[in-house]
Amino acid sequence: MGCIQSIACNKSRIKRESIVVCDLSATIDHCPTVIEESSPIVLRYKTPYFKASARIVMPPVPRNETWVVGWIQACTHMEFYNTYGDVGMSSWELPQLREGLVRAISDSDGVSYPWYGNTTETVTIVGPTSKPSRFIVSMNDNFYPSVTWAVPVSESNTPLLTNIKRDQSFTTWLVALNTTSREKILLHTIKWRMRVDIAVDPSLPLGSRARLVGRVHQDQPRVLTRMEPIPPNAMGRPNANDAQVLMWRPRRGPPVVVIPPK
Repeated sequence: MGCIQSIACNKSRIKRESIVVCDLSATIDHCPTVIEESSPIVLRYKTPYFKASARIVMPPVPRNETWVVGWIQACTHMEFYNTYGDVGMSSWELPQLREGLVRAISDSDGVSYPWYGNTTETVTIVGPTSKPSRFIVSMNDNFYPSVTWAVPVSESNTPLLTNIKRDQSFTTWLVALNTTSREKILLHTIKWRMRVDIAVDPSLPLGSRARLVGRVHQDQPRVLTRMEPIPPNAMGRPNANDAQVLMWRPRRGPPVVVIPPK
């Protein structure tokens, strides 16, 4: 995509300089979700990877300033339903997001807030530096969950799972952050979505029960032409993994919390 010059905010000490973003890339692998039926307890599936990468040229950083450049990601929508015939369904839910109390939940690794991770995902530049810094930041993400064949609140091991449906959306930002002043320079905003639809016939032998239905390949991510601000909940605790709850919603009777949030 070539190089894109991003203007720093007026409060930044490097306001007269520019951060240059080169070769920005955001893709989802062009391959189908893979279903695994090796376990008599759970079905597993592995989605294609979302991948984002950018080459950065960071201007000289003044003394007493430290900048981190990298990826911040938040979940903005989640539907994850596992149907067990006419008995009911289990669902992984983000209660605050579901009820509209927040617009996004951090998708940090749970340690490196607000960053998605702290290996290839970020680079730290400690001032003073006399020359521009050149580096690459990259990240990848996919789903690899386990879903029980049997009803999760039952003591029975009888397979009753009939359908898995997942529809999850994310916003991913490329950001430069001054760790002292907490000033942020937003460099890019990316939107992406992952959808999975699996039909299951629990009466069939293990290894031949499940099949992918609907779309085979995912829509490719969108790099927005206008920057989108980062909601406060995307910057700190809890992250999506800690905030999610597994519910059992029977066809008859009240819902049951199977796994509470951490």
